[in-house]
Amino acid sequence: MSAQKDRWVSSLVLLLFCACSIPRSGSARLQQEPSPQRYFSALEAGRASLAFFSPSVSPGAQPFLEHIESSAEALQDYGISVVKVNCPKEDVSRYCGEENALKKAFLFRGHRLIREFPTDALFDVNSIVANVLFALLFNEVKYIETLADFENIENVLKGKSNMVFAYVPAIGTAEHRAVMEAAFVYGTIHQFVLTTEAALLKATSHDDPDVSSAWLLFCHCQRATEPAQPCRRTALAQPLTLLNIHRHLKLMGAPLVTEVTEDPEKISTVHLQLGLPLVFILSQKETYEADRRTAEFVAWQLLGKAGVAILSRDLVDLNVLQRSNVALKTPVEGMPIQYLVLEDTDEVITLVEDKNKVKQIQEDEQEEEEDEDEKENNNQDIQDDQVVEAVSRDKKRELPLEQILVLTEENFHSSLSEAARTVVLFYASWEAVSLAVLRSYCEVAAHLKGNPGVLLSRVNCWDWPGLCSQENATQFPTIRIYKEGQQPVTYAGMWGTEELSSFILLSQVSCPLRLTTVDEAEEYLRGEFPPELSSHHHTSLLGVFSTATCKAREAFEEAGNILSGHVRMGMYFEDDALALSQKYSVSPPALLVARSGGRSVEGVALSKHSVQDMVQMIRYKLLDIFPEITVPNLPQYLQLGKPFLILFSAGDISQMESKEMLKVAKGRPQQEFVACWLNLKKTPVGHGILRTYFSTTPSLPVLLWVNLHAGGQVFTFPSEQSITEMNILSWLEKLQAGLEIPSSTLSEEDWKPPLPAYDFLQMMEHSMPELFPQPGDTPAQQPPKSPGGDSAGGDTASREEPSQESTAGGGGSPGRDLRGTAPRLAARDKQSKRHSEL
Repeated sequence: MSAQKDRWVSSLVLLLFCACSIPRSGSARLQQEPSPQRYFSALEAGRASLAFFSPSVSPGAQPFLEHIESSAEALQDYGISVVKVNCPKEDVSRYCGEENALKKAFLFRGHRLIREFPTDALFDVNSIVANVLFALLFNEVKYIETLADFENIENVLKGKSNMVFAYVPAIGTAEHRAVMEAAFVYGTIHQFVLTTEAALLKATSHDDPDVSSAWLLFCHCQRATEPAQPCRRTALAQPLTLLNIHRHLKLMGAPLVTEVTEDPEKISTVHLQLGLPLVFILSQKETYEADRRTAEFVAWQLLGKAGVAILSRDLVDLNVLQRSNVALKTPVEGMPIQYLVLEDTDEVITLVEDKNKVKQIQEDEQEEEEDEDEKENNNQDIQDDQVVEAVSRDKKRELPLEQILVLTEENFHSSLSEAARTVVLFYASWEAVSLAVLRSYCEVAAHLKGNPGVLLSRVNCWDWPGLCSQENATQFPTIRIYKEGQQPVTYAGMWGTEELSSFILLSQVSCPLRLTTVDEAEEYLRGEFPPELSSHHHTSLLGVFSTATCKAREAFEEAGNILSGHVRMGMYFEDDALALSQKYSVSPPALLVARSGGRSVEGVALSKHSVQDMVQMIRYKLLDIFPEITVPNLPQYLQLGKPFLILFSAGDISQMESKEMLKVAKGRPQQEFVACWLNLKKTPVGHGILRTYFSTTPSLPVLLWVNLHAGGQVFTFPSEQSITEMNILSWLEKLQAGLEIPSSTLSEEDWKPPLPAYDFLQMMEHSMPELFPQPGDTPAQQPPKSPGGDSAGGDTASREEPSQESTAGGGGSPGRDLRGTAPRLAARDKQSKRHSEL
């Protein structure tokens, strides 16, 4: 789902929208408990519940009961249960006493009381949902009162994150609920700030806003890299509803200007998907930089109203007038792109705003006529994240899960002994990547059907978080292979069907596999032994050891344990090991590397005997001499830390180019760099790489020297010279002598994942929002007064425990556990039509 934080956000929000639009069934989700004792004994650690305590006869309480029952299903979407507890007449305890019964509702997480709500503050469904989420997300959503508080938060966020600032006239309104529901989903991506102070709204707006209406501003603080640089602000022009907030945040998260390198008819951006037009600024190489600045200016003016793209005529062959400088693509299917000649940017903005008004009216009429089935196929269901989009588009596909054993806490350990090896997929049925991997896993199950040595199974960590935590499977998906008496092996490769199948098949064989005769060793090098792997073409590595090389053999065995499932390794240490190794011109300890079914065997002396050196050398020997760089294998070559001599091609390289480059790769300097090539037709991301190097795609093929690990300089092989070994080596000598000028120099930005991996079970830990300000907290962290008159923070008495429960679980990241609850429930409810068995 941008990067790792947005992986499931878009699909989750759409699911929540659908859940919110379904008519509530009243008391269908309201839980009943016969007594306080039964209620407190049934509380689950980490789960939130809203409880109200009522005597058996409660005249005059019918309006409140209707509202609380109507809110039960809405809160259920966020993992919060609503419970009516019947108080016996003789019970005069704190919760059932006359002063509290049906005068207050109590919010618990596990056995810990979080907040008391006067029932007059819970006057309808919106106020109930808003107040409960506000209490649970107290540390996530900052409440502020002054302009100084607002500016302090902006200054802290500059260059780091963006801010969503919301003004609501009062707490507990429908707008307040919409903001809290949006914060529940997007709170880990943006900093949410809330106020009810009209003076603060006026101080942050250039115009004179209507303080009787709710407002929302998106503050682009992440783009403000200098302390004195202000955060740009983009207001939500539509009413403050959950759908409009989600739509606004998606637009704010889209690229400011999109680079287009293909036919604009084929382009689909988030703006078009959300019913907004897309403006193309037509450019050419000579004016690209100026056109780029123009596109950015227009994009800021039209932010939230239209998307802006820059289209280079040098990359796309357009059959339009040469003097056309702007194109407009509307979201109406089948409508041709309009190519225009406009005088200035004001004309572009006027054109879009006029068109947008008409289009918005059409969209509103269409939305009123759509039924639930049509909404599932609406273009607004298309997600930004490619994995989420694929899962969303394919959500009606039935998965053949019958060949995969379902494991639970009851049968987990007993099932591990039913097969020689048990493959376990730990996943979450609401998480997009898990569902994508589950499809690959089903294909693996079909591929390995009938293999008696392997049992494929799965654990849904939504249902069994304790089991997943016990097995230390806290990040989803995780695949492990269990074998009795051995430590489980964790899969760390690509999630494709081919890669998973290879890992499971290789894990069936001991690593390293001990060979006892020369015939077995020769068969192993030819790929014929063991029989279960004879049909699979893997590079075979054979370690040959004499009786005097015990240390090297032990290191080789440990390296095999580390690489189990990822490489085919054998070991031979019989009396005739010397004769076997000398056949390939090496002496024990030695490594024999057999490629292409044993037609080529390379002998390598094992001079270093540490486990780390063995693993590093084996991984290096598995790499191709002159590889084609692809997205899956690029990390393996980057880990070498060497410069790249890389040939970019618009298709397969010619036989002559391949032959000459292979000579260079096999030559004397091969240890100094990685010689490789990239096919832009098979790996289109290469276009983006070349644009980073040159700002536009050069004529292909092009040979480059790139040192990503030292200086980031990019050198271009002279285009007038043919790609031959002699010319390349001569050019490399000039590079080393400092006689060549780099074509460009890359920035020193560290290439790290945009987000850390989600540790889902940690997010669902039994943590607790801190309701009291800590020493050093600013007044901005003080909660507002609730409509009922009580402080949103409550008093000390309101935080008493209902039982003698330990408070040790109150540490950790405040409120993070709630973030794990909503996606599980919302996604599970919506996917039940096709994935209820998950």
